[in-house]
Amino acid sequence: MTDDFTPSWEDVAHRYGRKIYNFAYRLTGNPDDAADLVQEVLLRVRKGLDSYQPGSFEGWLWRITRNAFLDGVRRKKRRPESVLPEGDHHTLGSSPSPDEVLASVRLSDDVQASLLKLPYEYREAVVLCDVVGLTYDEIAEATDVPVGTVRSRIHRGRKQLRDLLTWPV
Repeated sequence: MTDDFTPSWEDVAHRYGRKIYNFAYRLTGNPDDAADLVQEVLLRVRKGLDSYQPGSFEGWLWRITRNAFLDGVRRKKRRPESVLPEGDHHTLGSSPSPDEVLASVRLSDDVQASLLKLPYEYREAVVLCDVVGLTYDEIAEATDVPVGTVRSRIHRGRKQLRDLLTWPV
């Protein structure tokens, strides 16, 4: 997107919906939580488009996604969820399977589980770089940290992933 162009909400949903979901799924590790996060992000985008000042649209969008995720984490800490008994799951509406939704960017179960073990800052940086495909500068803008910090987090996150995925010799 050019720096002086403000897309419509529909453009954002169509153009970025899949990317937002992929980022959300990698952060949450759960398809239902990821879908909820995408809805929250799109609601925030809809509310914020009127006041959006042309600049780096993707940086603005990833910052909204990041903040919505962090708000959700804080909310869960304040109000822990109660798990439904095993027999009650069939009464809930079904969501698409992870295979259907993530067909284009499927990560192995080992990689996803290892991603979820990383500290949030490392996971966020690695996912934004290696899954979403943002540049270091775009990640720095989205996370509001210096580019050097982004590089450090990506390096350390990748190293921790490598250590988690490598069998001891």
